[in-house]
Amino acid sequence: MRIAAPTLAAVLAALGGLAASPAALAQAKVETPLYTVVDGYKVDANTMKGFRTWRQAACDRCHGANQEGMVGPSLVNSLKALSKDEFIKTVRDGRLEKGMQSFGTSQAVMDNIDHLYAYLKGRSDGAITRAKVEEAK
Repeated sequence: MRIAAPTLAAVLAALGGLAASPAALAQAKVETPLYTVVDGYKVDANTMKGFRTWRQAACDRCHGANQEGMVGPSLVNSLKALSKDEFIKTVRDGRLEKGMQSFGTSQAVMDNIDHLYAYLKGRSDGAITRAKVEEAK
């Protein structure tokens, strides 16, 4: 089974009656899914980059191997409420008062911040059902 994060158009269609006019939809940017998952653990290439960034930055030292928290909070829970902008700000700037270091000077993290967000959001959404993923072929 393939799961992809919903696009705005799909959400509007599911709500019925709230869809934008055809002219507005024509002008709207076509959105690609944030992540694509097959069988709960096979992910697209960009989401795989996010997983590799997670491992390279050793985020599991504080957030746990399954992103469920240790000394740092559960990211599975946090990303249910945290916006992408808030996530990026937290990773880039840190939250020293809470023990979160800044990764703003980490080229690997900053180059892959969108992919890292996609991987963690997939975990938070429940689409990615285990922490260790593989690239879908």
